[in-house]
Amino acid sequence: MAIVLGTGLGQLASEITDTYEFSYKEIPHFPVSTVEGHDGKLIFGRLGGKEILAMKGRFHYYEGYSMKEVTFPIRVMHELGIKTLFVSNAAGGANKDFRIGDLMIITDHINFFPEHPLHGKNIPQGPRFPDMHEAYDKNLIAMADKIAEEKGIRVVHGTYFGLQGPSYETPAEYRAYHLLGGDAVGMSTVPEVIVARHCGIKVFGVSIITNMGISDTPVEATHEEVQEAANNAQPLMTEIMKSMIERL
Repeated sequence: MAIVLGTGLGQLASEITDTYEFSYKEIPHFPVSTVEGHDGKLIFGRLGGKEILAMKGRFHYYEGYSMKEVTFPIRVMHELGIKTLFVSNAAGGANKDFRIGDLMIITDHINFFPEHPLHGKNIPQGPRFPDMHEAYDKNLIAMADKIAEEKGIRVVHGTYFGLQGPSYETPAEYRAYHLLGGDAVGMSTVPEVIVARHCGIKVFGVSIITNMGISDTPVEATHEEVQEAANNAQPLMTEIMKSMIERL
């Protein structure tokens, strides 16, 4: 199993024991994360009694990397025998029923990136036209819901709207993305999930709602505030993911 930890969500890595860490700089062909809140380490160890691989920090299309570079770690995970991938991110809320700090279990996504991660020659790991009707595994979602109920943790469900960035969205854009079916908006995750499914890896995803884009009085969003909101919600996400890994 593997975990990709997004902006401000590195705390889960501290729960991993018997660790061996690589800096991304040490790994051939790995990009290097340039964003604050992304440490840039590949961590091997144990979590919930299971062997785990964690990416502490990810790569983004807006950093100037190609989609092949952004998703290269997922290809490496496949070669290492990863069967289940947990992805996390910080996202802006486009659903008025959400609150800052909510954990949104991702049930689907909308891909609005200008480049598709499978564009070009097909890699033999998967089919030319991979099916995406269940990008996020329904059994894993049901398990997370059960754990959240047992532990009294509030979770919401929603569709993640993936955009290039790096500018935060305008209030009008938030309204437009919500009309198109998005509940949360972010700048990552979708390319990684597409490639994971192309490789036959099951995916479970969580967005931490770190700012609200839809409101009667729009509020300015800063990267520091997004990181702080993500940090505050981390223990709840850690509790759910750790319990899931124990039960798998």
